[in-house]
Amino acid sequence: MKPIRTFNVSPSLPARLEPLRRLAYNLHWDWNYETKDLFARLDRDLWESSRYNPVLMLGTISQERLREVAEDEGFLAQMDRAAQQLENYIQERTWYRQHRNNPTRLAANAQLRQTRTQTDSTALTASECYAYFSAEFGLTSCLPIYSGGLGVLAGDHLKSASDLGLPLVGVGLLYQEGYFAQYLNADGWQQERYPINDFYNMPLHLERNADGSELRITVDYPGRAVYARVWRVQVGTIPLYLLDTNIAPNSQYDQDITDELYGGDLDLRIHQEIMLGIGGVRMLRALGLQPTVYHMNEGHSAFLALERIRFMIEEDGLTFAQARQVAQASQLFTTHTPVPAGIDLFPPDKIIYYLGYYADLFRLSREEFLSLGRENTGDLASPFSMAVLALRMAAFVNGVSQLHSAVSRSMFKGLWSTLPLNEVPITAITNGVHAHSCVAKTTQELYDRYLGPSWSQAPAHHPLWERVNSIPDEELWRNHERCRTELIVFVRAWMQKNLRDRGASPIELAEAQEILDPTVLTIGFARRFATYKRATLFMRDSDRLKRILLGLQADRVQGDRLNSKKRTVQFVIAGKAHPKDIPGKELIRDIIHFVREEGMQHHVVFIPNYDVHIARLMVAGCDIWLNNPRRPREASGTSGMKAAMNGLPNLSVLDGWWDEADYARTGWAIGHGEDYDDLTYQDDVEANALYDLLEQEVVPLFYDRDEEGLPREWLKKMKDAIRLNCPTFNTARMVGEYAQRAYFPLSDRCIALAADHYAPAKALADWKTYLFEHWYEMKIEGIDISTTTDVKVDQVIAVKARINLGALTPDDIQVELYQGAVNAEGEIADGVPMVMAYQGQDPAHATVALYTVDVAYSSSGLQGLTLRVLPRHDNLIHPFEPGLTLWADHSTPSTVRDLHLDEVRYHEVSFKS
Repeated sequence: MKPIRTFNVSPSLPARLEPLRRLAYNLHWDWNYETKDLFARLDRDLWESSRYNPVLMLGTISQERLREVAEDEGFLAQMDRAAQQLENYIQERTWYRQHRNNPTRLAANAQLRQTRTQTDSTALTASECYAYFSAEFGLTSCLPIYSGGLGVLAGDHLKSASDLGLPLVGVGLLYQEGYFAQYLNADGWQQERYPINDFYNMPLHLERNADGSELRITVDYPGRAVYARVWRVQVGTIPLYLLDTNIAPNSQYDQDITDELYGGDLDLRIHQEIMLGIGGVRMLRALGLQPTVYHMNEGHSAFLALERIRFMIEEDGLTFAQARQVAQASQLFTTHTPVPAGIDLFPPDKIIYYLGYYADLFRLSREEFLSLGRENTGDLASPFSMAVLALRMAAFVNGVSQLHSAVSRSMFKGLWSTLPLNEVPITAITNGVHAHSCVAKTTQELYDRYLGPSWSQAPAHHPLWERVNSIPDEELWRNHERCRTELIVFVRAWMQKNLRDRGASPIELAEAQEILDPTVLTIGFARRFATYKRATLFMRDSDRLKRILLGLQADRVQGDRLNSKKRTVQFVIAGKAHPKDIPGKELIRDIIHFVREEGMQHHVVFIPNYDVHIARLMVAGCDIWLNNPRRPREASGTSGMKAAMNGLPNLSVLDGWWDEADYARTGWAIGHGEDYDDLTYQDDVEANALYDLLEQEVVPLFYDRDEEGLPREWLKKMKDAIRLNCPTFNTARMVGEYAQRAYFPLSDRCIALAADHYAPAKALADWKTYLFEHWYEMKIEGIDISTTTDVKVDQVIAVKARINLGALTPDDIQVELYQGAVNAEGEIADGVPMVMAYQGQDPAHATVALYTVDVAYSSSGLQGLTLRVLPRHDNLIHPFEPGLTLWADHSTPSTVRDLHLDEVRYHEVSFKS
């Protein structure tokens, strides 16, 4: 039965308890244990059954209980303390003010900081603003609109942006069903349930117009307009705005656009990505926001560039080339995908069907428009890539670890085919995690006591990290044992609940009370169950694994004070497979079958329905964190960082972030970073390496105790994990790096190009047009080199180049000498460019410019040099932006005392005697 009228009923609180409402609706509580403890104190059972949702809890708790705590002086004092902590937090975010060195902009932001947490979002129009787009955000377990690491990273990004005081807003979609809830059937096969998210009982604000009506935007789809309303999640000082299409007058199909994260077919996916990118831009405008930077977290939101260009064409009168210049200059793209199969690809006809009106508006042909999303623009049958669109439309592109950025440069090198691989403009900003969100409460208190309250944001060079060694071994160990016990108590209760839900027998329920041992070495593995993550690698040799689990390893470490019966091992495993990933589901079933068939119920436990809450218990309560993906397919891998922040050593393949860490002192490396062609052989080798490490190093080190029962050498690794990994692999460092390397310069660039009615952008677009028209008239006339092929180390070589500029001028180009060691293929490997100095015109030729440079080699061996010409303009993002490079080739005249050189000049460099 449909209602004739609806009401939004909010919790009714006594006036003295009104601060609870503000605390509940700001997710600052998620990383403030004072506030979490306050809500748990209100009603612990309800706090847990509400999925740690304070809004739902306040809406369902009895009025009698509220009246009771309104008279409880102890509760009121804690509430006032938590409210004051939130107020202080909002006012004291100083990093942005200290590091943004533009006095005018800082003054404009003074008012902004005072009003950012108000419902009136127009406060963010006071000055610069960074818009962070992501298809998912993992903020807290009671807001299930995330699937895994990408979403949790996005959530941590917002939290650290709040900690640092950045003028940032988040943009995403609000999913009615979110990502699925996982359960296992009796055979261990993953099943999915899709609980409906009740937005009115979540920490969400519905944005409204001045007259009280819902704020709505429209997005054009073929033959219809789709409406979306706007919800806000307050993340500290950061507003996260989410679009919701589940409203009338949308059709049922259109209401389902924001129904399910990563669900549906290709058509639904493009509907979602249009809503995220195009709808997101329209939403920001409807909110009165004018971002100066747009950050695309993965390629899902790349359509935002099209909408920004449309707006500037229609409302500012720019051409496509001019508008593209402004859009590109203020956008950055973070890629998380290390394999081509992970990129969203759409058939050309589908793109034209849904977005062809943009091509008409831009005055581009069908193929010109499609080329925006094609790596090879000449391949007219190739699909439209969201990653390529994002790459073409971004001024700053980064991978999420050093290794991943190298993989990305190789994946996308076709977009910069004239550049050496190491110069493809994809840099690295290694991921991090939000310290206060992932470190256990008691561990945070330990760090506060011995390191001081600023540890969560202190950089690696800060002296406080040396104080880690002052933490008493016994105190660190007893704290960790408490965390392990808390994990095991939770796992037992959680497993019993899941068994009851599927109608398990009393025997199974009784067994669940006995699983895991709070004194045993506990290995944690919690990942998305994609096949490349190899969740079952540890089971490759089941007999050897059983010996390890049961403490029957043959090898013994001299001096071990405990017998083999006490050297047992247990695994705690969790994670979800995508509903359509059958091989991933088979991995989960294989684990369940192994446990049952081998009688390992007390040693290997799979926890269903993995979420943020379970993750936090695991990274604090396990003893070591296992990660064994196929290198180099793990872009970053943040769960291991969270474990390290809690003092856990990592046991991992050298992939993602672990390849950058000090893995010798803070854990163990599986293998040495090898790449394999034979994947079966790889699995055999790396499984054996894992078993060897467990038998010979990990298990003996954990169980080697002194007279006081403390594993001193293990504790040393724990302290190193804290000291070396906490300051490096956290989002305070990561977001600060995004700000200084991308947000600040791109924002300045956006403002500069838009000045004087876009005059600089218009001039740059016109210059590019002229450059493309005349670039290929330019010619390298000749190169003069002052020496023969045999030179000494540090011997100076003078090089002079003659460049026929044609219709261009010396101001339009930059001439570089490119030199370095020559590899076995005859190529300069990892060459170094040197800018050549302009020396004027050749007196005999008016269009020929002269350039010189001196070069010397610091090492011996076969070295080489060549020459290239690049575009130069003060407003270019970088010289590679236009995609034009003129290299010297075999036809370029080159003289060394009348000797003729080919494309690369080789020198045999020897040491001086």
